[in-house]
Amino acid sequence: MAERHLVRFEPVGIEIEVDEEQTILRGAAEQGVLLMHGCKEGQCGSCKSFILEGEDVEHDRYSTFALPEFEKEEGFTLLCRAHAYEDLTIELLNYDEEMIHSGLPIEEAVVEVVSSEHVTHDMRHLVVRLVEPESLRFFPGQYLDFEIPDTEQTRSFSMANTSSMESGLLEFVIKIYPDGLFSDFLDTKVSVGDRLRVTGPFGAFTLRDAPGKDLVFVGGGAGMAPILSLLRSMAERGSDRTATFYYGARRRRDLCFTDELRELERTLPGFRYIPALSEPDDSDEWDGEVGLITDVVARNETDLAGADAYVCGPPPMVEAAVELLPSLGVAADRVFYDKFTTTGESDGSDPLRQ
Repeated sequence: MAERHLVRFEPVGIEIEVDEEQTILRGAAEQGVLLMHGCKEGQCGSCKSFILEGEDVEHDRYSTFALPEFEKEEGFTLLCRAHAYEDLTIELLNYDEEMIHSGLPIEEAVVEVVSSEHVTHDMRHLVVRLVEPESLRFFPGQYLDFEIPDTEQTRSFSMANTSSMESGLLEFVIKIYPDGLFSDFLDTKVSVGDRLRVTGPFGAFTLRDAPGKDLVFVGGGAGMAPILSLLRSMAERGSDRTATFYYGARRRRDLCFTDELRELERTLPGFRYIPALSEPDDSDEWDGEVGLITDVVARNETDLAGADAYVCGPPPMVEAAVELLPSLGVAADRVFYDKFTTTGESDGSDPLRQ
């Protein structure tokens, strides 16, 4: 059995013991400590932290865009790829003290495919049923890792439903990428009744308890899933928070769940759904917003002071929104985002996170 070492997180003063064979992020998650993270693959930088004390740390493979070599030499680390080989003290650069103790147990589960249907020309609505165990606790906005059979690879997908469903069903909205490892598997090999292995829940893209704050959601592509989960949970709880959901697509055929979102406008007081097309053509017969979704937000919002913002989707959109929202008044530490990073490898070009 591998040795275990003490890891202390500052400035929150939390201490855990971590096995050398597991990453620091995984060790924290297994002990109910919810650290900020995104892809868990060293691609997005959400878990970047600084080593205050200790030097013996090894990293699994990661992207130098997330952790440049000069930052590593200065003492920065990615908790999702870091293994502790001695006691450490780590400064968290990105954390939510309100949620850090709220982590749910990570479980391995078997699910059975109930349906897999196209909701757009390149996105599928995958529904699975939990087999073992029959229930799984998660926060709206979190995600699961799916094992890809006959490989050692996993891909991560956000739930679109809420955890209140008694049927044991889980819903996902998954974009299909040409030659993507999971995309090809889902598009050509998965059938109703097939069983898959999943692990989770992961992720910190969850709704903060701030009843007096307005909400702005910005999404694109499969970023529909976690935002839909958050909106559905608001409807279940009868939330009266003012909320606007800006969703960007290229053409009308790329929009999905429109009927449900329009119904949520009727059932959620103060909720508006504003879709926008960046590349409409004449056949779309579109009289709604046109342009990049961040441009649409900038045109429609002049003062977002005091609001909370949640952004989810492909990296370019997320990066543009994270830069824009503070200029419109959202406090930088109240912009919460989930970036769907990709492998960047030719043998599996679908996103690691979706």
